Amino acid sequence: MKRVYTFGNGKAEGRADMKNLLGGKGANLAEMNLIGVPVPPGFTITTEVCTTYTQQGREAVVKEIQGDVEKAIAHIESLTGTKFGDAANPLLVSVRSGARVSMPGMMDTVLNLGMNDEAVEAISKKSGNPRFAWDSYRRFVQMYGDVVLGMKPKTKEDIDPFEEVMDKVKEAKGIKSDTELQVEDLKELVKLFKAAVKENTGKDFPTSPWEQLWGAICAVFDSWMNERAILYRRMNQIPEEWGTAVNVQAMVFGNMGNTSATGVAFTRDAATGEDIFNGEYLINAQGEDVVAGVRTPQQITLEGSRRWAALQGISEEERASKYPSLEESMPECAKDLIETQQKLEDYFKDMQDLEFTIQDGKLWLLQTRNGKRTGAAMVKIAMDMLRAGIIDEKTALKRMEAQKLDELLHPVFDKDAVKRVKVVAKGLPASPGAATGQIVFFADDAEAWAEKRKKVIMVRIETSPEDLRGMNVAQGILTARGGMTSHAAVVARGMGKCCVSGAGEIKVDYKARTVEMGGKLYKEGDWISLNGSTGEVYDGQVPTVDADMSGDFAAIMNLADKYTKVDVRTNADTPRDAAVARKFGAKGIGLCRTEHMFFEGDRIKAMREMILSKDEEGRRHALDKLLPMQRGDFEGIFEAMDGLGVTIRLLDPPLHEFVPHQLATQKELAEEMGMTIEEVKLACDSLAEFNPMLGHRGCRLGCTYPEITEMQARAIIEAALNVKARGIDVHPEIMVPLVGVVEELRMQADVINRVAAQVFEERGDTVAYKVGTMIEVPRAAVTADQIAEVADFFSFGTNDLTQMTFGYSRDDAGKFLKIYKEKGILKTDPFEVLDQKGVGQLVRMGVEKGRSTKPSLKVGICGEHGGEPSSVKFCAKLGMNYVSCSPYRVPIARVAAAQAAIEE
Repeated sequence: MKRVYTFGNGKAEGRADMKNLLGGKGANLAEMNLIGVPVPPGFTITTEVCTTYTQQGREAVVKEIQGDVEKAIAHIESLTGTKFGDAANPLLVSVRSGARVSMPGMMDTVLNLGMNDEAVEAISKKSGNPRFAWDSYRRFVQMYGDVVLGMKPKTKEDIDPFEEVMDKVKEAKGIKSDTELQVEDLKELVKLFKAAVKENTGKDFPTSPWEQLWGAICAVFDSWMNERAILYRRMNQIPEEWGTAVNVQAMVFGNMGNTSATGVAFTRDAATGEDIFNGEYLINAQGEDVVAGVRTPQQITLEGSRRWAALQGISEEERASKYPSLEESMPECAKDLIETQQKLEDYFKDMQDLEFTIQDGKLWLLQTRNGKRTGAAMVKIAMDMLRAGIIDEKTALKRMEAQKLDELLHPVFDKDAVKRVKVVAKGLPASPGAATGQIVFFADDAEAWAEKRKKVIMVRIETSPEDLRGMNVAQGILTARGGMTSHAAVVARGMGKCCVSGAGEIKVDYKARTVEMGGKLYKEGDWISLNGSTGEVYDGQVPTVDADMSGDFAAIMNLADKYTKVDVRTNADTPRDAAVARKFGAKGIGLCRTEHMFFEGDRIKAMREMILSKDEEGRRHALDKLLPMQRGDFEGIFEAMDGLGVTIRLLDPPLHEFVPHQLATQKELAEEMGMTIEEVKLACDSLAEFNPMLGHRGCRLGCTYPEITEMQARAIIEAALNVKARGIDVHPEIMVPLVGVVEELRMQADVINRVAAQVFEERGDTVAYKVGTMIEVPRAAVTADQIAEVADFFSFGTNDLTQMTFGYSRDDAGKFLKIYKEKGILKTDPFEVLDQKGVGQLVRMGVEKGRSTKPSLKVGICGEHGGEPSSVKFCAKLGMNYVSCSPYRVPIARVAAAQAAIEE
């Protein structure tokens, strides 16, 4: 097994398509050599060695690859005419990480490796530039001490021990910038840095270049498992087993004086996607200076420099004298860089992120990779390249990171304004967007304030369906509890509302109407802002700007429709939600939750009257009040979805969620129903269940109280006939929830069909409808062949199916899921990403068994997973007819479904 791949002088043992083995950086360094781009020679240690290192440790790895590394160093020596560890003509190298996907800044780097007291004198003499030599030496001791020897601040309050030494030296000399340090100052720094290493580690700084090299290689492997790298992988779903490669290259120096420089550049604007070459550089510096921001970098192009100066309020005269562009300060090098960046973009056919160094007037490329970009830039770059004939339609679609489309759909904070505000809390980015408003704690207050045209943020410990009214009028929702699929998160996404959930550090006091966060006590009416894309909570008001819904966005959606084989529907409970989803391209409604219709105004009163009635007659009397309300809602939804299917789920949650639990509301209800407060309390208490999730809910309610199903069926069928009479093409699909036994579905279907026949006879007209079920109980998946005998369609409710399969409560699992992911028990939150190995196999079984009975069975998914790209692709592979998701996730699902078809 080959473990080390060399490159240099236009030749390479690797290629760009070997990213899994060589990492992105190593593979592209090899490819740049092959296409004639100037790259310092070097070698790449494969990602497989990292896996061995993680499993077996340093000793095993050094033993395994020592000979290969020594040969690879000899390869660099032969191309550079230098010798590693030689006292007269030393080779210095850089040691960098390189995972198969870009993880910028997450892992470690060591530059100028090979420096010691002999090498610094030799380089000083050879270059004729002692300052450069000693500057490189002090940089090496500092970086190696930090990365390899663990010279970190002892506490978060402490400053870096090397920076502390540096600050004292600069203060004693009366200087501010590192570039003002003279040779003697740098010599003193090296001496003091080494002394600091001895004091902190108890060991002398290593002088052997080979000891240094193995220390740096192993440190890079170690950094694959550092805290920030682990967190980044979790956030971006990068598998731990991938590992990182290690890239060792001959050093080229941007700190040799005013004819040398270093910088980072992008072949297009990573924020907007505009075809504008841009970037930053520093004269007489090394790469870490640009990244770390120790000095103010300058712009590469003259146009970019002038634009930057205008934003900074700097005059053209001052800009030209103090902050010249690379085009002005090094015109020949700038010309080479501009030609090279175009060559790289043309070759890789994507926007590139470059790192470069100019050594004594010669340009060297240290890295190229597909650049990270915003959602808007992602869409624009793909469409621009498609129109230019650089890529084809399928490639344009595959370039879409589906989740990033969220950025195009929601209001966003003004970037400059965000930099000036304080972050006071952080939770889960439950629903994207940006919201600013005044704090309220209760739904009725939210409504009252909204009626006065006040913008409000609802702050709750957790939300329940009773809070729906308040959530509907709020700009955003902040909760102390709950995960990404909690009530607050699910409903907020459905509404397109910004939501930050599970902000566990905030302390909500309902009685005092206060919330404590960020060391400050906020009262009702105080202003805060929520960033639903990052989970950050800001102090005060932050202005928002509308997201840019450009023509390119529509073009990408049209491409998705061209290739997809799976329809995307929406989960929508109101005509407004339905209209929003249709605007985003939804092909119908896959889930309309009827219980959300019962929480407004007189509806909740009638619902409570029905629940607290002592007999069937009383229940029917209350249901008669609800019938016209439900019918009106369904008519609005049918109108919004003219010509498309609408799946309506019958009442699902347990009845206790509809009754009041606060004394004042219970008193009000007692007066309205002519009952005593004791009777109301007793009735409410009687509805309490030990485990409502597994209790009296779903089809169990309909089987117990068929009059509820009768009312809902009549409302649906009458609404369908009413809109049909107005010329609307209506396709109702009635879904029975929580079926686990075919007899439950059969009993409910009989009620629905009987009511439909009655309505048809009364009206002298008919409408085609379907009766199906939500597969969300494991037994339903296992017996799907039996259930399909009655069902016209299946819709997989993977929220509940995940709960029941894992035995996790989705509202309580947040207490341990984070720990499970940290310990590697779970790679992802199963409520966010469909568990394909477990829950997914039940879904597969349900589809296959159902269609074994009824080959034409219509199958979809309506859980939150219906908008998560990898889950959508899984459903597409199973041959589902549709996926259904929140309105604002429809574009994401559309692109994911198209990608699934392309990847077949």
